[in-house]
Amino acid sequence: MLLATDLDGTFLAGDARKRERLYRMIREDASMRLAWVTGRGLEAVLPLLADPALPRPDYLICDVGATVVDGATMQPVQPLQSAIESRWPGERAVAQAMAKFEGLVRQDVPQQRRCSYYCEPDRLAAIRQDINAAADALGCQVLYSADRYLDILPSATDKGETLARLVEHVGVPRRQVLVAGDTLNDLAMFTSGFAGVCVGSSEQSLLQATEALDHVLHADDAGCGGILQAIEHFSATSRGKPSKARVHAELSGKSELVMVYHRLPYEEALVDGVRTRRPPSSPNGIIPSLLSFFADGHPGSWVAWSVAERKGVPFEVHCDVDAERFPNLIAARVPLSKSEVDTFYKRFSKEAFWPVINTFWERARFSEADWGLFCDVNRRFAETAAAEAAPGATVWMHDYNLWMAPSHLRRLRPDLRIAFFHHTHFPSPDIFNIIPWRREILGSLLACDYIGFHIPRQSENFVDAVRSAMPAEVLGKVSCAPRFLTYGCALGLDTMTTELVAGDRRVRLGAHPIGTDVGRIRETVGRDDVQEAIGRIRQEIGDRKLVLSIERLDYSKGTLEKLQAFESLLERYPGMRGEVTLVMVCVPAAKEMTVYRSLQTQIEQAVGRINGQHARLDWTPVRFFARPLPFEEVVAHYGAADVMWITPLRDGLNLVAKEFVAAQGAVGSSGVLVLSEFAGAAVELKGALLTNPHDPADMVAKLLQALVMTDAERDDRQRHLLETVVHHDLSRWGREFLAAVRLADDGTQARTH
Repeated sequence: MLLATDLDGTFLAGDARKRERLYRMIREDASMRLAWVTGRGLEAVLPLLADPALPRPDYLICDVGATVVDGATMQPVQPLQSAIESRWPGERAVAQAMAKFEGLVRQDVPQQRRCSYYCEPDRLAAIRQDINAAADALGCQVLYSADRYLDILPSATDKGETLARLVEHVGVPRRQVLVAGDTLNDLAMFTSGFAGVCVGSSEQSLLQATEALDHVLHADDAGCGGILQAIEHFSATSRGKPSKARVHAELSGKSELVMVYHRLPYEEALVDGVRTRRPPSSPNGIIPSLLSFFADGHPGSWVAWSVAERKGVPFEVHCDVDAERFPNLIAARVPLSKSEVDTFYKRFSKEAFWPVINTFWERARFSEADWGLFCDVNRRFAETAAAEAAPGATVWMHDYNLWMAPSHLRRLRPDLRIAFFHHTHFPSPDIFNIIPWRREILGSLLACDYIGFHIPRQSENFVDAVRSAMPAEVLGKVSCAPRFLTYGCALGLDTMTTELVAGDRRVRLGAHPIGTDVGRIRETVGRDDVQEAIGRIRQEIGDRKLVLSIERLDYSKGTLEKLQAFESLLERYPGMRGEVTLVMVCVPAAKEMTVYRSLQTQIEQAVGRINGQHARLDWTPVRFFARPLPFEEVVAHYGAADVMWITPLRDGLNLVAKEFVAAQGAVGSSGVLVLSEFAGAAVELKGALLTNPHDPADMVAKLLQALVMTDAERDDRQRHLLETVVHHDLSRWGREFLAAVRLADDGTQARTH
């Protein structure tokens, strides 16, 4: 069947449970097609297409029948649209003809191939015949509604006429069409002979006009409830067994907290054909922090991908994480093939989204096929989370790899509290909107109850992106000071949004810069082997200043720009030759990420050029490591360094900066942190020496300042930095985020009741 329905008061109205029942029916019944038939202009309908709660229509009839487009491609349905266009004299001709009627006010709404007006009822009654005559002279017709609104349309154009032509064009039998509406504006659909329903609370004038029509049902329930009544009444849909998707949506698990992260809380490896597990090698500590929320014994699940075993070998979805430490935590593994992982994460995420996120939009490469796989993987993550979560549980999702998961999860489990933390930068709308699927992504994120970002600027960029895509209202703001820098940094901001409403969704927002595991770093520094390593590094460097750089290979990290600045320092200040050594650790990308190969070659060439021009027998300017170092060795370098030089062109936060400060505090040193203004941590770490990595002269000047800084100033800066890093550590970040999620949920409940 084809359901052709008005929007406001009809398809968007009614009891929430009945709306979800109808929407689910449309999604799951492959034989059911949907057409939105509305008086809104197409531009005003677009925001609804980003709402993950709404099933996407197969067709859209807008502007009271003057616009007809395909719901999948958003392109005009031809030749229907051209035929309507040929009957339209043009907006200026109509506006000029209507300008002579006093009291006729043009409506300021998006519209095409029509002109909408408002007039007081008494005045409209007096000039109605003259308006009809003026429209007829232009080859147009006039549709009236509510005794005060009128639309000037091309002749033979209204909701019913356009729907009838569309039905004939796509080959749907008329007996399989059900129309639904609630105002006199919808009358033409009913008089076209289609089976129809005037939903509950319809305009009295529509009910009177359709009272004698046997093929029209006057429903008791409003909105979607009335449509469901009509489907029952006309026996317009089959009643088979519930689909697999429906059964899955009605299931719930036992986990009160579900963590949805791209990585498992342990690493898997094949050793002699046997799958083994080992602790995660990542030094940033986020996995141990997230695991800590399950230490109290509450039932929980950790949803992550795992590469599926060989064909014919059963895939184990559930397994224990650590039976002793976390007896009630289960790993729920989403089976992906190696090729799916390579496409979803290593290629598409890094080649399509990562460049845009970090404002390198010219590097982005979009693929419709890869986007389809991305959405499919996100759906599988959502289905797994839905099956794990207890009624009313909290599901905490992480990062842009799962942008589309919230919409699927909200549809499957509307009872859940959905939280999302964006670990990367979020760009301004003029950059984010480059993404072809921006509306779908924003609509999915708006299915969350709470969204966290590292800093206010990233949160506000998200708000601006939403407001560029759909009508949205800011409901709350707070001052960013004193927690964050306001005007003293490139990413500073004075106020940030805390609550946003778009459509019928209210979303709370917050800034939560992730912290580092200070305790782990202190424990590592205290080990004898690490102390010995610190002494060995200092002995190798001698009396020279050690400038340290640690980052992974990525164009966003500014590694090449850093090397060029160091080269300029040695050339402009000859006295620095032999007095400073740059130790650079650049962790290479996975071999599947071919996008970084050219950059790696350029970096290696720059290192070779600098060392070739300036090296002496007893001094190598740049000591370059193109490999990951063990965490203990990284901490030893932190403790030995005089300057930590972190210059990303764009970075969501940068945990290396905080790790360095914690390590310096643990060894009782006061190394200088030189930090890019475009790293999120810059707005939080008051005491860092900020630099602009896009300005080569500033890079050189700030590095020189760090090298010659007095001990007193170094001590002052380190004291401020350490206070921030110790107080806002990793565990506090997690606690404060979940507390904000619960507070947001309480606020939603308060507004609902």
